[in-house]
Amino acid sequence: MTAPTPILELQHASKKFGRQHVLRDINLSLQRGETLVVIGESGCGKSVTMKLLIGLLQPTAGTALLEGRPLSDRSEREMARERQRFGYLFQGAALFDSLDVFENVAFPLRQNTVLPEQKIRTIVEERLLEVGLPVSVCRKKPAELSGGMKKRVGLARALSLVPEIMMYDEPTTGLDPIMSDVINSLILQTRARRPVTSIVVTHDMTTVKKVADRVVMFYPLSRLQPDEPQIIFEGTAEEAFSSSDPRVSQFVNGEAGERIQELAVA
Repeated sequence: MTAPTPILELQHASKKFGRQHVLRDINLSLQRGETLVVIGESGCGKSVTMKLLIGLLQPTAGTALLEGRPLSDRSEREMARERQRFGYLFQGAALFDSLDVFENVAFPLRQNTVLPEQKIRTIVEERLLEVGLPVSVCRKKPAELSGGMKKRVGLARALSLVPEIMMYDEPTTGLDPIMSDVINSLILQTRARRPVTSIVVTHDMTTVKKVADRVVMFYPLSRLQPDEPQIIFEGTAEEAFSSSDPRVSQFVNGEAGERIQELAVA
């Protein structure tokens, strides 16, 4: 039986900025309906990978594909339409400071649809309630919100166009354990309410345990030999936590290991 075509895929993808190589020969695929969690040290290319998959960045070498077709084959107009299939929760929520909550959530609807005002209002209020926020927050500015509220407003905005693919960039960074669990629960809730494919970039091992169908771990190129693959682990969360690879084990268990000696030498 032929395997289904991945909804998103990188084939031998590399990315460099000037002389700095960030990604090298990455092969990564995501099946429809799957939640993939990407882990690894800061600076190893996790967020760059997400931007390649959504077409916000182009690979220096290799190919990014959407449903088996290279993103590079699409015109700018076609890519603009394709991006409406994606929802993106940014690490810092990335709300517009000058707009209130209502206008932040309504922004994608105003930019990409011709819906009447009453329909936009209905959708905004539904999305806010979906992420556990009362309609009364609509007139608040981002500066009046807590970190957890900002994240939830960002999630409401990301969900406004009912995306097929959700991308979460460090969704629990800067949040206390209770609010982190709220965000993790909302990720699961989003998947349960509608058919959605998800990519989560995180350092939070609680998130890994709670939401991952599959985990991949990237490693910094500066710490690898030229012939070593940059993805050093792929499997379930349970397999990650029982990995015999000390690089994986130390990361998921928060153990410094030999890095203490390396830092002392540096």
